[in-house]
Amino acid sequence: MKKLTAEDAETRSPDVVAENVEQLKTIFPEAFTEEKVDFEVLKQLLGGMVEEREEKYGLNWHGKRRARQLALTPSTGTLRPCPEDSVDWDTTKNLMIEGDNLEVLKLLQKSYSGKVKLIYIDPPYNTGKDFVYPDDFRDNIRNYLELTGQVNGEGNKISSNTETSGRFHTDWLNMMYPRLKLARNLLRDDGVIAVSIDDAEVGNLRRALDEVFGEEQFQAQVVIQSNKRGQTYKQIAKTHEFLVIYSKSEDLELNELEKSADALPFNDSIGPFDLWELRNRNPKFGRFNRPNLFFPIYVLPDSIDECGYSRVSLVSANSTSVKVLPLNSEGAEGCWRWGTDKIKGCELNASSPVLVARKRRDGEWNVYEKSRKSTTKVKSIWSDTDFINEQGTVELGRLGMGDVFDHPKPVALLQRCIYMATGPDDLVMDFFAGSGTMGHSAIAQNAIDGGNRRYALVQLPEPLDPIEAEQKNAANFCDQLGKPRNIAELTKERLRRAGKKIREENPMFAGDLGFRVFKLASSNIRAWEPNRDDLPTTLHDSIEHLKTDRTEQDILFELLLKLGLDLTIPIEQKSIASKAVHNIGAGTLLVCLAEKIATAEVEPLALGIVAWHKALAPAGETTVVFRDSAFADDVAKTNLTAILQQHGLDNVRSL
Repeated sequence: MKKLTAEDAETRSPDVVAENVEQLKTIFPEAFTEEKVDFEVLKQLLGGMVEEREEKYGLNWHGKRRARQLALTPSTGTLRPCPEDSVDWDTTKNLMIEGDNLEVLKLLQKSYSGKVKLIYIDPPYNTGKDFVYPDDFRDNIRNYLELTGQVNGEGNKISSNTETSGRFHTDWLNMMYPRLKLARNLLRDDGVIAVSIDDAEVGNLRRALDEVFGEEQFQAQVVIQSNKRGQTYKQIAKTHEFLVIYSKSEDLELNELEKSADALPFNDSIGPFDLWELRNRNPKFGRFNRPNLFFPIYVLPDSIDECGYSRVSLVSANSTSVKVLPLNSEGAEGCWRWGTDKIKGCELNASSPVLVARKRRDGEWNVYEKSRKSTTKVKSIWSDTDFINEQGTVELGRLGMGDVFDHPKPVALLQRCIYMATGPDDLVMDFFAGSGTMGHSAIAQNAIDGGNRRYALVQLPEPLDPIEAEQKNAANFCDQLGKPRNIAELTKERLRRAGKKIREENPMFAGDLGFRVFKLASSNIRAWEPNRDDLPTTLHDSIEHLKTDRTEQDILFELLLKLGLDLTIPIEQKSIASKAVHNIGAGTLLVCLAEKIATAEVEPLALGIVAWHKALAPAGETTVVFRDSAFADDVAKTNLTAILQQHGLDNVRSL
């Protein structure tokens, strides 16, 4: 039975560096000498693909190497379940996680890698004020606990980011870069990330995303009219923000939007339609590079369809036929959008043909497609009234939280992102959750189309100070709720109220309106931290490998994280030999955390677990976990392991 310690890879978030090295070994084994990379050999193997120039194009700033290292450093933390803060804990599939999003993103790597369809974030805009994301390379978990007042420290270490410090852009990039690196791993191959940003950092954000996702994955820099009146503190009144959109790969396929009712202005016996000119109006295409799309189409002026348009043909039917070529207004040779095979496949002789012709004012003819398409691609300018920032404040006001957040994003904006980028059963994420608009928008969209989208939100429990004018209302609101004064409490309350309101407005909707709350904490597994002044006590405490202030549920969910299982996976409990045994993921993980397992209890416990495993019949391998200190002696531990392995349960671990 292998004992898992705080140093084992299985009890940490993924070690990305080690994984990269192993992949490199598989591809280029000859580039390794004594377990180290020989870069001279590697460069030879890569041939002309190695960049040798000292000066090259790219985004560089002070601290970039350290920022990259932050993303690669495994986390030793865990997420502790908080059913008391949750809604519908037993049934919900939604997540609300309190913690530093850098550490949380690391912890989610095993369980959620390649599973998120849409990531939307609205990161802190670079206004020259302080940041509350002070990443500590040595021990970010402790740094987070100090920042949020959970342990004593030297005070809240908030990074100064004033423009005069010379680090105005540098600090922001150091904060964002490792988070973007980790976020990309969580996206599905057909996933998309959308980032709200303003003018101050949009250039740097684009370059950072180019590096993390690849320039070829850039989809759009959408301009959003966020303020109709405009901010007038500069010479030009600013009325916009940006939404920068990247895909993870070429597999992305965005949903189109429904057209407005007047988008199809004509009608025939089949239904509404619009007329689209068949000539390709793009000057980049013409007979010179599309010769197969340059050919005559013949208009039959005397043959009229039900709407009064003239029919067309690929052959001259009679002397009245009019030959039409795809020429532009200046007579230059263009090309058609369709080839002859596609035109032949159309019903040109039907009562309502797909292709028709109409005479222009100058006496010439245009050929048109009767387009019945009811959707259109998303445009790069969003000017809907529902997208202005004031609308977000109005929506919070309807929930009784109108003066709690500054400039919350409106629900309609995120619903547009969700509609555009997801299907009905997809997972969406926001790791700068703030006012919780993403969670609200996901369940609102589900209520509209009957979807089962899940959300995962992450928010730092940033303390609120009632002395600060900008935080006074929010801090007082937390006091009214009887909750700690921090932003994460506001996020959770918004989700509770949004779910309740959607239920009231949609009584027939049976979808998931709850969420599970987890809080970032240090691992449940005790690390070796000797007190040099009191070694006897340290040795005594180390006998129990698990922290004594943690619950069985805490340990179970750390196992889920570290073994790569979903945090909302069903957990079933059964009593075997008077011991509580937990079945997680239909037999993927079987856990017994009983504090005492006597020698006489070993056989009935082991055989009971074997019988339950056979009944569950899981498709893959099963891991069985016990509390290491529970066994009466090593003989009991060895016997239990032997019985389980005799029945095919080879992967037995202890904590």
